[in-house]
Amino acid sequence: MRYITTPIYYVNDVPHLGHAYTTIIADTLARFYRLSGHKTLFLTGTDEHGQKIEQAAKNKNHSPKEYADKISLEFKKLWDEFEISYDIYARTTDERHIKFVQQVFLTMWEKGDIYKGEYEGYYCVSCESFFTQTQLTNGCGCPDCGKETRLLKEESYFFKLSKYEKDILKWYESDPIMPKNKKTELINFIENGLKDLSITRTSFEWGIKIPQNLNDDKHIIYVWLDALFIYISSLELDKKSENLGFLPAFVHLVGKDILRFHAIYFPAFLMSANLPLPKYIAAHGWWTKDGEKMSKSKGNALHPKIIADAYGLEAFRYFLLREVSFGNDGDFNEAMLINRINADLSNEFGNLLNRIVGMSLKYSNGEILHNEVSHFYEAELNEANLHLQNALEFIENFQFNRYLEELFKALSVANLSISKYEPWNLIKNNGASKANALVSLCANILAKVSILLHPTLPKNTQKVAKALNFEITPQIYQKLILQNSLLDFKASACEALFPKVEKAFLSEEKKEEKIQIPKIKIDDFAKIELKVALVKECERIEGSEKLLKFILELENGETRQVLSGIAKFYKPEELIGKQVCLISNLKKAKIFGYESDGMILSAKSGDKLVLISPRELVESGSLIG
Repeated sequence: MRYITTPIYYVNDVPHLGHAYTTIIADTLARFYRLSGHKTLFLTGTDEHGQKIEQAAKNKNHSPKEYADKISLEFKKLWDEFEISYDIYARTTDERHIKFVQQVFLTMWEKGDIYKGEYEGYYCVSCESFFTQTQLTNGCGCPDCGKETRLLKEESYFFKLSKYEKDILKWYESDPIMPKNKKTELINFIENGLKDLSITRTSFEWGIKIPQNLNDDKHIIYVWLDALFIYISSLELDKKSENLGFLPAFVHLVGKDILRFHAIYFPAFLMSANLPLPKYIAAHGWWTKDGEKMSKSKGNALHPKIIADAYGLEAFRYFLLREVSFGNDGDFNEAMLINRINADLSNEFGNLLNRIVGMSLKYSNGEILHNEVSHFYEAELNEANLHLQNALEFIENFQFNRYLEELFKALSVANLSISKYEPWNLIKNNGASKANALVSLCANILAKVSILLHPTLPKNTQKVAKALNFEITPQIYQKLILQNSLLDFKASACEALFPKVEKAFLSEEKKEEKIQIPKIKIDDFAKIELKVALVKECERIEGSEKLLKFILELENGETRQVLSGIAKFYKPEELIGKQVCLISNLKKAKIFGYESDGMILSAKSGDKLVLISPRELVESGSLIG
């Protein structure tokens, strides 16, 4: 059984790109496990208590509940529009949850893990957390979000977090933290010593009150103790329903900013409440836009629905999962999104279906038989199956970009086989059997890939299934993926899956660039400083498939760090010692967290980028033009 959760999103603002990323990951996992035959439960929802919500509601002239209702509905509406396949939409304002949290608090109290005291510390309203003075940045800033904290002193109930240090470290030995490198950060934090945690507040009212039989109703339960138990309370354990079998949870998906709460506080709370610990807690990185953190104040925040409406929901899903390694930060760049659509979804995936349907209708009236595939193309079939098995391993380890990469490598086997064996020439030279077997090879590869792509692209893979006349079901998954069987097909014409994108849609400025490139004067060109530079060092940027980091030498030994998106077309080691052309007076930019001081020139040739270099060796730093 597989119980999968997103964080329950805090209702201080409307959904953003990070929320969509987490939810699409969870949806992909849930769809994958259902398809592979696992009984699956998928939870998402909203976290609606705390001082921050109380203040936000006041600023909007709403009661906290009215405000929470409004924002929670925004999240639910977006997930429904995105056809997210959640089973439970949970809210911390649900009465069932409130009673469950109060009962858990009482259990922990009776166990001796909660005691009453007084707390003094620096409080961050945004993070709903206290910090010591030594933890602050610049004297008063929150170490997590950077916002100003304030010194508070109040009566509080404390949880004996320090009691569970060794138990948490022991749990880490089972490797529950994904990616695994995140575990080191957590261990270091714990080994510095865990302090008992203040788990109630008296300075505001919007939250769950502690149990009545403690006769202390001025205390509100700490929002994180409240929120984390939504994963348990939503299963309605008191009714002994079949949902009990979903514990322990298979994976809690979270952003890296809330990993500590889920991987240190939550397991301690669960141990205290005598509840099972999850198998995995998986933390992803943040999304930036063109190298900068998104925010309303910068004007670069992107609502996920705007992107999905512009380019299609499934292209958006594919881009988010494919573009960044799980755990690393990702950078949203419209040009990269367009390239993924055109190069991967249109060329490799959609065009393969068109070729298969076209050839089968022309050569065999749409009949595609598999009986001679292994005889003629065993090596290609084995190569494709190897990529499919690799993909299964990657998705089980939450490496979604590698999972998709392997699926598209399998598609490349099919596309390259068509180019290599040229079925149209086989037909001319009495090789009809070999030509039809090639079409069947490609159709079976496409069907297998479509089954494994189905959790990411549910609608477009159904179009493939319809065009080839097969079904995407757990039974077919078992047959084609686990047993490596082959199918016969009956092909029929279909619409293009992913039409090529010819222009950018998200920016009016970019639209104008596509319509008309303005003429410039010689004075404008004179403002551009072009120089020849020598590549001294070159390496890949971890987490990016496109970026290379260059150290370039100019005149008088000056060096520059420059990033260029050509990693798909060049190996770093083959560029060292070569000369390139550089726009050297370009304003510095931050790309994928790295500074880039200039732009290396390349030319687009079909789907390739080709570096522009001088034909003869010239002195580094020489001016061009």
